[in-house]
Amino acid sequence: MMKSIGVYLDSSLSLERQISSVYVPINRTMTGVLWIFLLFQRWNYRLVIAALAGAVGSSFLYGYNLSVVNAPAVYIKAFYNETWSNRYGQPMENGTLTLLWSMMVSIFAIGGLVGALIVKSLVKLLGRKGALLFNNTFAVVAVLLMSLSEVAGSFEMLMLGRFIIGIDGGIALSALPMYLGEISPKKIRGSLGQITSVLICAGVFVGQILGLPELLGKESSWPYLFGFIAVPALIQLVILPFLPESPRYLQLEKQDTVRAEKAFQVFLGKKDVSKELEEVWSEHRAQQNIRLVSVVELLKTRSVRWQIITVIITMACYQLCGLNAIWFYTNSIFSEAGIQKAQIPYITLSTGAVEVLASVLSCLTIERLGHKALLIGGFGLMSLFFGLLTISLNLQKTVSWMPYLSIVFILAVIASFCIGPGGIPFIITGELFEQTSRPAAFMVAGSVSWISNFSVGLLFPFIQQALGNFCFLVFAGVCLAGATYLYIVLPETKNKTFVEISQSFAKINKLPPMTTEQKMENLPVTDEVIVTREINVVNGQANNEHESLEMEQNF
Repeated sequence: MMKSIGVYLDSSLSLERQISSVYVPINRTMTGVLWIFLLFQRWNYRLVIAALAGAVGSSFLYGYNLSVVNAPAVYIKAFYNETWSNRYGQPMENGTLTLLWSMMVSIFAIGGLVGALIVKSLVKLLGRKGALLFNNTFAVVAVLLMSLSEVAGSFEMLMLGRFIIGIDGGIALSALPMYLGEISPKKIRGSLGQITSVLICAGVFVGQILGLPELLGKESSWPYLFGFIAVPALIQLVILPFLPESPRYLQLEKQDTVRAEKAFQVFLGKKDVSKELEEVWSEHRAQQNIRLVSVVELLKTRSVRWQIITVIITMACYQLCGLNAIWFYTNSIFSEAGIQKAQIPYITLSTGAVEVLASVLSCLTIERLGHKALLIGGFGLMSLFFGLLTISLNLQKTVSWMPYLSIVFILAVIASFCIGPGGIPFIITGELFEQTSRPAAFMVAGSVSWISNFSVGLLFPFIQQALGNFCFLVFAGVCLAGATYLYIVLPETKNKTFVEISQSFAKINKLPPMTTEQKMENLPVTDEVIVTREINVVNGQANNEHESLEMEQNF
């Protein structure tokens, strides 16, 4: 029997040191529970509400729209055929039906690309929170078009709605990570950023559940699947307006220090936010007299050259890693495993459940294991399981139990993706760039992601036709190449300020090292260092007249 556990909680200590301060032996299970408890102890409830409200109307909708068209596919195609027959007096040819269906699926990615291209202007004009709220306009318009398409007898409305909800997704997957990265303390920036991935997986899972025949996945109710999109959008519209804008945006781009201070106080749950304000100003001093850069200027900037390359490769691997192609094989593998066709939709729910569990696990462990380790480990494991899946698929007809092993490998691929590559690329994009470059960087990252998404949907049928079961070796190669590049180039970003992360790339970008004076000027305020400055403003220019450093140590 274990005696009562005493824990000394000191906010100045790391989570590891707090856990080690437990003065009785505890087993691994209790250690995990204690770890989760201490992690959430650091999270202010308003910060959590802001993250969830932002994600439910953004990344959740993106995930939901990825899966929502799968269950009613047969009924939507029948609607296409019926509408065509009513108009032209003859049924639609199979080739035309396949083309229109492919356009409906792929037009979502085209809309996403449009959203990624306009997000820079939106976050600059409206702010991070403002862009998320405005984005719901696209969601509401898309809901009306798609849910009323059957009543109106127009499949064009359905396709237009898919395009518009794609724009919503393109804006959301850039504005949301930007918002989360700027409102969270650096010690939990990775965990909070993983909420994007968790809600994407939750959206996919909810889409699978609502698509069951007992719910909305039947001929009489499939339009309501698209009407459900309004629910998370309305939740965000009700909650998010009562929470602050990004304090970094307020302080650096709007020069509104008063509102920035209040925003920090709300999100961090404390009155004294001088350290956080000083950290933001240290970034401002490093970029003083530099305006918000355009995409062209960003691509020409030598100091961020390898950051851009890293983001492009990471986002390309995120879409080209083959997870979308997994769904092509899922139903056929389940059928060959002896599962009855009527039961496959319920068994498919296991894939959604694995996604959610893996993404939650990543959220809880990312600050302990590190952003780089989870990202590389995820891609590496995907490469391994894709190789094993290729072997099992080729042996399915010769070994009776091999289809069941294929199912295990499919779930392993999905779990490996959600542990790291499913959400960390968005976090990394926000971390590798400072305030003036971040909107343009997300525009580049979003464009690469959506173009890659469209390319997979367009080219995979041809790759599968040419290579058969060996097509997954292509994705294994992509994952392995991505993991190798990130291992060589990407620095660990955990618990680092944006300025420190930028300096990690100085050598590879062939920039001169910072002088001691520059390092002190950009030194962030920590528990050990208190920086006080007296600044006189003469003719609109700040002249630094006095600076003192007082060292304090915590015992």
